[in-house]
Amino acid sequence: MSLIRVGHIALGFHDASARVVESVLARHGHRVERSAAPHEEMFRRMGRGEVDLLVSAWLPASHGTYLDPFENDVRKLTVLYTPYCIWGVPDYVSAEVAGVADLLSAPALERMERRIQGINPGAGISRFSQAIVDRYGLGAGGYHFETGSEADCFDRFEAAVAEKRWIVVPLWHPQYLHARYTIRALEEPLGLLGGTDAATLIVRRDAEARVGAAALADLAALQLGNARVSALEDALVRDIR
Repeated sequence: MSLIRVGHIALGFHDASARVVESVLARHGHRVERSAAPHEEMFRRMGRGEVDLLVSAWLPASHGTYLDPFENDVRKLTVLYTPYCIWGVPDYVSAEVAGVADLLSAPALERMERRIQGINPGAGISRFSQAIVDRYGLGAGGYHFETGSEADCFDRFEAAVAEKRWIVVPLWHPQYLHARYTIRALEEPLGLLGGTDAATLIVRRDAEARVGAAALADLAALQLGNARVSALEDALVRDIR
């Protein structure tokens, strides 16, 4: 029995998918040491050899720049799901607000809240969202993007929905809010949201012998899909709260 160090980015859906990976390792008799950290720090830990498995790297757009310095030191085991970022609005927002550019005209200018509340600054969606504000000239309409915690972003969205307020949420699939609400993605023709990534389970090559061939084979066969990860995170959040 070996100790396997599993790291995940400190966001709920990464935690949820990490627990599935950890259950596979446990079935093979391994002890698991889990850790979580913001995006850049978790990749630095992986690069320093402080983490054996990382769940998961969104490649190539969101996390590729974090993996580049030590990519030769790891092996890509499997794609757990296929994430992509969106700017979304609740389904009760008028269909006239179909794309990001529509935020600068009626009825959005009359009703839409101007703060676009995001999560931590290292997240791909945060980089993408600031670029959207800049490139579409949304500042002219009073819009601004702010980083913050998961709670800042998600709780604000749920509070707005409860009051039927018009709000834009910078989000992604998979994410637990999709298991609770119908969120319509705004069209973003400039392609600033990074497209579809591959959420890749990566293992350090110097840890493969400890993980073992049988466990590696089971992990390589693991595929979760976006809907399952959203549901797993939703169940995890409800249990924690």
